[in-house]
Amino acid sequence: MTQAPLGWSGIVRLGVVQAALGAIVVLATSTMNRVMVVELALPATLPGLLVALHYGIQILRPRMGYGSDVGGRRTGWIVGGMAVLAVGVVVAAAATAWMATHLWAGIALAILAFSAIGLGVGAAGTSLLALLAKRVDARRRAPAATILWIMMIAGIAVTATVAGKLLDPFTPMRLVQVTGCVAAVAFVASMLCVRGIEGPAENGPPVAHHASGGFLPALRDIWAEPQARRFSIFVFVSMLAYSAQELILEPFAGSVFWLTPGESTKLNGLQHGGVLVGMLLVAVGAGLAGEFRRKAMRAWTVGGCVASAAAILCLAAAGLVGPAWPLRASVVVLGVANGTFAVSAIGAMMGLASAGRGGRDGTRIGLWGAAQALAFGLGGLLGTSASDLARAIFGSPATAYGAVFVAEAAFFLIAARIAAGVFSQQTPAPAPAAAGFAGSVT
Repeated sequence: MTQAPLGWSGIVRLGVVQAALGAIVVLATSTMNRVMVVELALPATLPGLLVALHYGIQILRPRMGYGSDVGGRRTGWIVGGMAVLAVGVVVAAAATAWMATHLWAGIALAILAFSAIGLGVGAAGTSLLALLAKRVDARRRAPAATILWIMMIAGIAVTATVAGKLLDPFTPMRLVQVTGCVAAVAFVASMLCVRGIEGPAENGPPVAHHASGGFLPALRDIWAEPQARRFSIFVFVSMLAYSAQELILEPFAGSVFWLTPGESTKLNGLQHGGVLVGMLLVAVGAGLAGEFRRKAMRAWTVGGCVASAAAILCLAAAGLVGPAWPLRASVVVLGVANGTFAVSAIGAMMGLASAGRGGRDGTRIGLWGAAQALAFGLGGLLGTSASDLARAIFGSPATAYGAVFVAEAAFFLIAARIAAGVFSQQTPAPAPAAAGFAGSVT
């Protein structure tokens, strides 16, 4: 029996879970990062490696998505993932505090904690998107994706603001206490929001998984689907470019335009404001179209990637022109372009999750989530390393950052070409044997 699509209230409830997830993660990737480097005077490489570890662990996302496919239920994975994430971030705070007195013991505990954070994000995030993809009508996918990401950004912003105030005056114990409170509130809110949202279990066992012989054969089958494989490559390439430019924007503004830390932070805020505008543009455009059709998905995704490449090339030119260049306007345009391609790609992902053999929505989304996580981990490392290498070669900071920006623009153009190929393919129909389990979201 196919369940009715989620209404707006159900979509907002899932958005609260996404906001809670972002609220917990930002403490580990931002707050604890700063504490290790500034308050504890540790090398920046340490938190960088820990954050990379939490991304690397998410290579297990396809296996987690497969597990939710086999069971036919998503909420257990969401609640379980949020529990692991909440415990992991509290342990990470304790490990950070411990580093002040017992450095190596604290680092060892932090490795375990950031591994748990990666596992929790992978389990909860993958199943949340799989549930959204299965239960949201095609006409609401773009607005639903926008709602989820806006709420996630809001969760990050609110947590950063509130936690920042509560952490002053800073002590290691206060860090643990504030982190524990945020994690508890986020977990309880998540449990309340997913309660009853999935409804009764659907009729029809997921026989496709048992017949396929397990996870690895199922993953090979999905990778053999041209559309799923190309979309995985698109996610990796586009997110590689996106994550690389994120980490070098503020250093670029400080080194080339002599902006103060406060001014460069405001510049980063302008970029994220542009991202929200881009997301809203896609949501409104899809709503006016009446349905998030294939042509609309292709236009928004490809156009967003091309516009991102153009905006990054403008930043490369800005470094050569100098202070006369309208830097802030260029950063806003970059944010709008990034938001456009990101949210349209998420909407496309929800539509493509049920393409191909049925009953494997979670495994497909897990594969794409793993590609994104690996791209983010690698992109940050490559972006910063490439800028250092280019500066050593060219000497001039403007030329060095410009070279890296040009490379990132090339990645966005490659991603645009791949996306055009993804949406030019015909979506194969689900296999009849699994149609009962796969259901429909349209």
